[in-house]
Amino acid sequence: MALEARKAALRALDWVLREKRMLAHLPADTRLAPGDAARAARLASLVLRNLEPLDACLAPYLDRKPPLPALLILRLAAAELLIAGEDAHGVVDSAVTLTKRGKKTARMGGMVNAVLRKVAAEGPERIAHAPPQRLPGWIAGPVKKRWGAEVLRAIEAAHVALPPLDLTVKPGATVDIPEATRLPTGSLRMPPGTQVTALPGYAEGALWVQDAAAALPVRLLGEVRGSRVLDLCAAPGGKTMQLAALGAQVTALDLSEPRMGRVRENLARTGLSADLVTADALDHAADPYDAILLDAPCTASGTIRRHPDLPHVKAWTEVEPLTRLQMRLIDHALSLLKPGGTLVYCTCSLLPVEGEFQVTAALKRHEGLSVIPTDAAALGGDDAWHSPEGGLRLRPDLWPDLGGIDGFYMAALTRP
Repeated sequence: MALEARKAALRALDWVLREKRMLAHLPADTRLAPGDAARAARLASLVLRNLEPLDACLAPYLDRKPPLPALLILRLAAAELLIAGEDAHGVVDSAVTLTKRGKKTARMGGMVNAVLRKVAAEGPERIAHAPPQRLPGWIAGPVKKRWGAEVLRAIEAAHVALPPLDLTVKPGATVDIPEATRLPTGSLRMPPGTQVTALPGYAEGALWVQDAAAALPVRLLGEVRGSRVLDLCAAPGGKTMQLAALGAQVTALDLSEPRMGRVRENLARTGLSADLVTADALDHAADPYDAILLDAPCTASGTIRRHPDLPHVKAWTEVEPLTRLQMRLIDHALSLLKPGGTLVYCTCSLLPVEGEFQVTAALKRHEGLSVIPTDAAALGGDDAWHSPEGGLRLRPDLWPDLGGIDGFYMAALTRP
């Protein structure tokens, strides 16, 4: 029922906004019907993508900011009324019911009812002129400095819309999905909200979920058939599956056993194989590899369109430790690479300090290290993707007519 979905959405919002934890770590409510769970996820996402404009619409009707449990109910109902366009009577009635049932909100039913009736009547005009959702300063500042205010605003706008679902199809597999769009890079794109497990070919292992940007770093390695390739920080395994499907002898390494379990499950479903190693990447030792893919741990600030909870949970204090780790990982990866081999470094980050600057610094630290030129057009992109140091920079504001793409940085490196 709708009330249960709303309760679950409020639980998710409290998890993010009060406990400051990512939705991916929220324990599943096994009592919730699949349909209600999906609706709850959509509602929570809707609020997180539009928190600032929703608060701006609520503010004129509040003498003071209510306690968080009541505020979350108001935000959720306002999102349903003003963005989802739900029926006012049902939304207001449910919100009041939830308020009266809450231990901390039981006496606030009248306030919630009064505020939401005003929001339903006057809110559509207010939200049309409300300030848009902004990125936190620790992301917005570097983005604006690098690409300017116009690009920053375009990225913020791209984060508001629900993202499509991108798929990688296993080479040689045939899938018939009429509603899919073939992207210039080769990925298949499905409408937002598509249930991947119901798609033709999924159960048979013919495809897997992978944003179009995340599917590109493997292609920077060139021909890998028969080559020994190390996939560092491999989970959840999209790139491992790409490499295995292309005929590489893959060693997939990740620090997390639970995350490595997902790699194992994905390989089993797709009928692909790789050597799996659960260990700290910095401790890994082996005979030199022909090629290495390093998808380094990062702020994941390029994935906000898929993870709207991220700006509300992560903080600037995470950046420096991550950049130090990225430097160490690049240096260690180069020590495991054969002379003349290829190291692809990539991060799903919007911050230049986690992408462009890392490669520039690595070129200075390692004599003879160079960037292998990459032709963005050959990958299905365009010249706007090229970065001055030789890598590729993708941003969420690109491909606006196709539904956008995750923020990503990647570069292919080699040395004698």
